Amino acid sequence: MAHGSHIMLDCTGAVGVEGSWMLSLMEKAVDASGARRVHSHNEDFDGSVSPPGFASVVLLDESHVSAHCYSETGLLAVDAFSCGGTDPARIMEVIERELKSRYPEMKINRRKRVERFLSEPVNGGVRGFVDRHFHHFNAGALRDCAQSLDQFLNDGGRLMVTLSGAMSTAEIGRSLAPMIRAGKIHAITCTGANLEEDVFNLVAHSKYQRIPNWRNLSEEDEAQLHSQGFNRVTDTCIPEEEAIRHIEGKILAQWKSNPAFPHEHLMAILDELDAEIPRTDSWLIAARDAAIPVYVPGWEDSTLGNIFAAHCIKGDVERTAVKTGIDYMMHLADWYRNAEHPIGFLQIGGGIAGDFPICVVPMLRQDMQENAPLWGWFAQISESTTSYGGYSGAPPSEKITWGKLAPGTPMHIIESDATIVAPILFSYILN
Repeated sequence: MAHGSHIMLDCTGAVGVEGSWMLSLMEKAVDASGARRVHSHNEDFDGSVSPPGFASVVLLDESHVSAHCYSETGLLAVDAFSCGGTDPARIMEVIERELKSRYPEMKINRRKRVERFLSEPVNGGVRGFVDRHFHHFNAGALRDCAQSLDQFLNDGGRLMVTLSGAMSTAEIGRSLAPMIRAGKIHAITCTGANLEEDVFNLVAHSKYQRIPNWRNLSEEDEAQLHSQGFNRVTDTCIPEEEAIRHIEGKILAQWKSNPAFPHEHLMAILDELDAEIPRTDSWLIAARDAAIPVYVPGWEDSTLGNIFAAHCIKGDVERTAVKTGIDYMMHLADWYRNAEHPIGFLQIGGGIAGDFPICVVPMLRQDMQENAPLWGWFAQISESTTSYGGYSGAPPSEKITWGKLAPGTPMHIIESDATIVAPILFSYILN
């Protein structure tokens, strides 16, 4: 049971907020709520010791209301904590309304309510939810995998994540990018589609069209979407002009500069792109900023790969402008050789994104005759069933016969939708 509540706001765009004005607003909000004020204070910072801004607090019989602002950058954090019969939501409603009215450009990036003065223990968040409820079948497999990966990383292991399917169109960057920034992911291997679709979504998200009833589309419906300039990926339609052709116009000059890997060409133009989503939701931007290696085998089997081939045929660019999968494998071999920690492998889907990088180990051991370590941890998220020769559905133990994994290596398989499983798994690791 909770005997109090704490509400927090994190805002940007609050440039020019004055501490004295904020304090008077907080006092007004407290008085309107029925809470009892006992003391108020504002402290302005002129930038001589700490960045310009202020800290304001109103002490209550029931607890407090406070605000902290970095005035030049517009970062503003406000919180209201009360117990007893006063709901802090009544205080925060007044504050939020006045802030929005006076500073219309301000954005609230997080609004969170936390129950306080708990009289019994809780195990909250995604980690607590998974530990409490995920015990059997695929839910149990996800819990086992999450706990195992958490231990592997805490013991100093490093992790490669592979992306196949349409994970970038499914906005995997929302949960993958925070993992990269937190230092939990140390390499990415993806299909060319996942590479480019992270960028397409970055620049044209508002022009995408979602089709909730995609299972019921007729052939005529599909043709109409095509005539409207859309390319459908399950329930999501990518706009041809605003996404694909827009990036073509940017990347063509980059292809004419210097030979580079496919991901390096795209990374080179990221800063000149106007983003329609928070740049923190792009996993490619996170990978670039963290300087982790990215591998894109079979890049030619992608929209930009097709466009590149067309420009090569027309003589606009040289075919040597984009490095190949062999170059990627050589780079991967060098990265793996120089690793100082065990490397784990999280395979989302299957196909070339999973098969290409995992083969670096048997290549080093069998073809190069080097004493390279096997992969130190393995998990795969896949809906594919184990059948006849299919890579995506092959159980992890099959990889022992190929010299990729060893008996006793932690191995996990979760047979479920990766758009559900991956965000839960990543949120569990980030706790």
